[in-house]
Formats: sequence, structure tokens, C-alpha cells
Amino acid sequence: MTSPAPITEPRETPRPDPVAAPALSIEGVSHSYGPRRALMDVSFNVQPASFTALLGLNGAGKSTLFSLITRLFGIQSGRVGIFGHDVSKSPGEALRLLGVVFQPRTLDLDLSLTQNLLYHAALHGIGRRDAAARSAELLGRIGLADRAGSKVRDLSGGQMRRLEIARALLHRPRLLLLDEPTVGLDVKARADIISHVRQLVTEQGIGVLWATHLFDEIMAGDDLVVLHQGKVLAQGPMSQVISEAGAQDVNTAFMRLTGAQTMPGGGA
Repeated sequence: MTSPAPITEPRETPRPDPVAAPALSIEGVSHSYGPRRALMDVSFNVQPASFTALLGLNGAGKSTLFSLITRLFGIQSGRVGIFGHDVSKSPGEALRLLGVVFQPRTLDLDLSLTQNLLYHAALHGIGRRDAAARSAELLGRIGLADRAGSKVRDLSGGQMRRLEIARALLHRPRLLLLDEPTVGLDVKARADIISHVRQLVTEQGIGVLWATHLFDEIMAGDDLVVLHQGKVLAQGPMSQVISEAGAQDVNTAFMRLTGAQTMPGGGA
């Protein structure tokens, strides 16, 4: 006579380990706008405490990818994970770990700097006292504490970008996405923004995905993903991408990978 199978307690599904998982994992993501394919089987990772540059021409698919990561668009094919949390299955847990700076400005120009931050904090369920403390701390960190009561419209373009980054950090995310954040800024403002974000990586261990079409925003120690016409053509440490393309610098590597002849504005 066959013995009955032992009764076992149901096991809980193991929760993602935020330490072991990549900050961001893109796995086989494709997206179409009707018959036009914007992304085709895109896969890459962003590690914690790292700066990853997503390099591509305008129209390469960078903004579409950001819209999928942030759930502005539904994922048609593939998977997006943030510290092991599937964005489609566990959006709340995933997006709590994410801060975003989109290319278009999204500040309320008629509110003060502090009011913009407090409003954003309320959307994340942060209590007013905690929000006020965090806002004051972040404004001090970006050098705008003395402008806390000023209207946003009175800021320069670079100051607005710094405020948007501060806003994205209010809920203390572990991953920061920035979509062409230096567009329209002068040379000094661009350098200030890049320096500030790199400081977040080294001092706070934040993983950063920085979308750009400008070569001079990428440094030797960065990870690099080359996106062209919706496809990832190369990825890895910048030195590896350059070497595998048989090039001496990132400019030449990009042109060889994409078949581009000239670069508008000195960028990709």
C-alpha cells in the first residue's frame, strides 16, 4: 500500500533581496507605437552605486524606455525590475525605490521652492514635519537654501534642474533616472548638474541611469549602454565598449557602432 504524501506547509514566495539585486534590470523589453517599433529586445542592468550612461541619438528610444520603467506606458513585452521588484507586478514597491527627472520641466513656476517640494512629498505620503525637514536639508545640499521662499520662475535653468533632482530625492530612492537633464543649460550649469549627480553615486550609493546624446557627459569609469534605433548595440564598462569597437574614444566607438558620419552639437 502506498503511503500518503507528507503534508507540507505552503512556502511563502521569497521577497527580492534589495542588496543582491541590480538597481535596475531591463530584460527583453520591446515596445511599438502601432506599426512602428520603438524598442526591440532591450536588455541591460544598472548596478547600485554606479553611474550608467544611456547614449543615443534623439529618437533612439531613450524616452520610451524611461516611460516604461516609470509605468507611464504599460510594458508590452519583457520585464523591468527595480531592486528585484517587478514593475508590472509590484509597482508600489518598485516605484518607491525610484526617483525620476524627466527632460521636460515639471515644476510649478508660481509656487516657491519649498512649496514645490512639500507638494511632492505629500504625494509620497510623507508627513508635513518630516517633509519640511527633508526639504530644508535638500535645498541646503543643492545650494538653494537662501531661495527657499522664492518662486521657481525666478530661478535659472540650472537651478531649476537642481531643484528637480532634489525633488526626486525627497522620498530617499535608491535608483535615480535622468532623461537628458542638461538640455538647454550652459556649460557651467551642465558641469554643476553632472558633478552633483556623480556625488550622489559616491556618497549615497545611489544607482544612476543618465540618458544623454552628449559624449562629454560620460567618464572613463562609467558603465555605458549604446541605444540606436531601438536596439542595444553595445554595453559594459566604457573602456570595454571602446575596445570592442576597435576605437580610441567613445566618439569614434559610437560612430562605428551606429554607422553615423557626423554628430550634431558634438554629441551622440
